[in-house]
Amino acid sequence: MSSEPSIMFSDPNERQGSFLRRTLLVGGATALGLTALAGRLGQLQVVQAAEYTTLSARNQFNFRLVPPPRGLIKDRNGVVLAGNRPSFRVLVVRDETKDLDQTLDLLGRLLPDTLERRRTIIREVNAAPRFNPVPVKSDLTWEEFAKVNLHAADLPGVMADMNEARFYPYGGAFAHVLGYVAKVSDRDVKALRDRGEEIPTILFNPSFRIGRQGVERALDAELRGEAGGNRVEVDARGRVVAEDAGGSRPPVAGQEVVLTLDADVQRRALEVFGEESGGCVVMDVRNGDILTMVSSPSFDPNLFVSGVPGPVYRAWADYERRPLLDKSTTGVFAPGSTFKPVTGLAALMRGTNPNRRIHCSGGFYLGRRFACHATHGSQDMREAIKNSCNVYFMTLAVEMGPDAIAETARRMGFGQEFDIGIGGQNEGLVPDRDWRRRNPVRGDPNWYPGENPSYGIGQGALTVNALQLAVYTARMANGSKKVMPRLIKSVGGVERPQAPFEDLTFDPAHMQVLRDGMNAVTEAGGTAFRNSQLGLGPVRMAGKTGTAQARNYGSGSRKGAGRPWAEKDHNLFIAYAPIDNPRYAVSVIVQHGGMGGGTAGAPRAREVMKVALLKDPEIRARIETEGFVESDDPGAHEVTDLLANGPPTIAPGTGE
Repeated sequence: MSSEPSIMFSDPNERQGSFLRRTLLVGGATALGLTALAGRLGQLQVVQAAEYTTLSARNQFNFRLVPPPRGLIKDRNGVVLAGNRPSFRVLVVRDETKDLDQTLDLLGRLLPDTLERRRTIIREVNAAPRFNPVPVKSDLTWEEFAKVNLHAADLPGVMADMNEARFYPYGGAFAHVLGYVAKVSDRDVKALRDRGEEIPTILFNPSFRIGRQGVERALDAELRGEAGGNRVEVDARGRVVAEDAGGSRPPVAGQEVVLTLDADVQRRALEVFGEESGGCVVMDVRNGDILTMVSSPSFDPNLFVSGVPGPVYRAWADYERRPLLDKSTTGVFAPGSTFKPVTGLAALMRGTNPNRRIHCSGGFYLGRRFACHATHGSQDMREAIKNSCNVYFMTLAVEMGPDAIAETARRMGFGQEFDIGIGGQNEGLVPDRDWRRRNPVRGDPNWYPGENPSYGIGQGALTVNALQLAVYTARMANGSKKVMPRLIKSVGGVERPQAPFEDLTFDPAHMQVLRDGMNAVTEAGGTAFRNSQLGLGPVRMAGKTGTAQARNYGSGSRKGAGRPWAEKDHNLFIAYAPIDNPRYAVSVIVQHGGMGGGTAGAPRAREVMKVALLKDPEIRARIETEGFVESDDPGAHEVTDLLANGPPTIAPGTGE
């Protein structure tokens, strides 16, 4: 019978020896482990202490400036004309990335279009202050934004966030008066230094935008706000590991600016210009508020926020109709026949009887023949304004000379800039003998009688802008006060009221003669009758047409047909309404329109004036109370709709 094997110690001493051996082995291993741990701790604390102290120091807090939301710009009714919109973007912080080239290579795989701007990005990153994030790309799609965040761990010093970008909801409708914002340039900083202004640190932040032109530039300090900042902790690899909420401060938004403009009237003005070039201004003749200040063609200011592509800017700059030029305040033109009431007023001030009759045979002779556009026969001043007779006003101009005309023109608002809160105005030119002495022609400082006929009908060296024409019309319509224009209604909730107007100091009877003539212009037989009918029943518009010669035609035709655009005449129209109680004045300049002011300017002024009148509660009530009579004018049906539904709502940015 076999027995199962067993392990046994026959001697107790043998069993004790085996236990001691196991104990020694375990104890030795433990001692060895403790020795290794102690050695490693010694290495970390003594040998590598400096290295890890450096890495710990790099795991530091950085203060990142946060640009403030720019203040809103609104119209008189609270419609936002310039606001801010959310925008996804990706940024890089130079001091938090070890290898900028490698980082941009990785970003280029995620966002291929950044490769095209690589050189520019590197230049901007190197120029940025320390720890300031530099935008690499703005307006990311949601997919691009998510892709960057997904690979954030592999992109030290790169961050994706959402900021507020400037946005102009109505595109070009307000481009010239509002201006636009753009990246801060060395020229901007120099301009601030030259004006003795403090240079805020935020100006050097690559994400910050500064106001350029118009309201954005004039009120940049008010719209700018105060920068905030985020205090963040980053590790040695440039990754944000924590944010110190207590050490951060939120930005303070810029102040809100309210303008006197009316968005509906402004958009209608740009719409009626279509493809034509020119400017339009509408003013309240009672308080000087500017409801419209439009220049056509326009441009989209939104493109300047992130940077206008070179080809687009060159196309704007090279286009002969010059969309970047503000034709309401900067562009100047000869006023043509819209200036004739000034010549008439100057003559009335010097004793001319408004009932004096002057015969028009179709031309005026002084060394040569100065043509009139028709043969008007015998007429007084009111009839001469109605018929826009050249001979009548040439006769008065030759009798008075240039100084009398110039004095009256300046009192009516020409040859000057107005304090409307923005710059860029061209004061134009009101010539007189003193001006000629300072600006001789080929060394000759004399003013000759042969220059007076052209001056009397708004030609020659005389130039004006659309704002001046509107002020002149408002003063005629008001009759007693030197109306001054106002554009800025309030800033930061603080009203900016007009100072009381000075007296105009013209004889009221003389002003009435001018108004009688302008009233007749839009009546049957007047030069603007057909195209100036508002179709608003008792509410009628008075006006004055103008055609300004753009070049010397010699014996050639002045008609626009067949001529290049730049050789066609300018067309102008000024008007006020209602005739019996003037409320609004409008000026329209159609650059190289090639037609008479009554054909090109009057219909545009009519359409703009309709919207201004129908938005006025008192005028609207009068039309509804006294009765609205439709006319044969196709626009009458549109007016019926306006009375029923109010002005049409034009979707922001569509222009429709």
